[in-house]
Amino acid sequence: MSEVNEETVEPGRARRLWHLLEPLHSVLYFAPEVFEEAAGLGYDTRERWLSYFPLRSAPLGPVADGVVASAFYSFSPVMVVTCMAGAWETASPEEVLAARLRGVDRAYRALFGDRVNSSELAEAAALTRRAAEAADPAGRPLAAANAALAWPEQPHLQLWQAATILREHRGDGHLAALLLAGLDPVEALVSFAATGAASERRFESRGWTADEWAAARARLADRGLVDERDGTATQAGRELRRRVEQDTDRLALGPWQTLGKDAADRLSDLLGDYWVAVIGSGLLPSETTLGMGKV
Repeated sequence: MSEVNEETVEPGRARRLWHLLEPLHSVLYFAPEVFEEAAGLGYDTRERWLSYFPLRSAPLGPVADGVVASAFYSFSPVMVVTCMAGAWETASPEEVLAARLRGVDRAYRALFGDRVNSSELAEAAALTRRAAEAADPAGRPLAAANAALAWPEQPHLQLWQAATILREHRGDGHLAALLLAGLDPVEALVSFAATGAASERRFESRGWTADEWAAARARLADRGLVDERDGTATQAGRELRRRVEQDTDRLALGPWQTLGKDAADRLSDLLGDYWVAVIGSGLLPSETTLGMGKV
């Protein structure tokens, strides 16, 4: 593992880089070009989760559905297992990995036009790859699985793959922070919704039943983390979520420390136009369960 200089990049800069890279990664889950590639393999794309789980878990290989569910912490395991049923009979993980690169290639070309071949994008890809290659995969299964994949040749696909590794590296660390905070999968969502990070309706997409949500809220109320009357976060609940986010930022810092402050700042500057292109396209939902801009 690379030596870390903790004075190089502060957690706030790591969070900003996540905010810039997350939309570039998330094209995988919303771009019509990716849905077309998934449909071409035989997946039902009328409901996005049926392709989401195979697309995101393919780097793990043909593991059991329960293993996939364990890596997707805040999703109902019933939902994950249902969506993954027969997924690797429809197409192999190798076929899905190839399809997702084809889809992202097409989506990026549609979003960025001629800029997909620009020197600025190539520089951003090189810097993001440097950070991704510095990410320690220990204890981070989704990050490790993506980091083990061969790098595509084209810079725009390297940018996407590096963004994906860093996104999963951060996400795996976030799960560790939730476990340390004593929040089980559904409590993680209820406690986050209680802070106003996103509407409860948005969190319904994770597949928990109304009874499971209510039971989790009751458990959190018993711990003094949410108000038992209206379900909003108490001061203790907000403090707990603040620590979760701080721990997540700290655990995500390693790759950016290795990259260094000047290179991280340069990457932020380079990514701005591509971030604007994705956000401005209307491709991504305006509200997400990540609570960006609110935490």
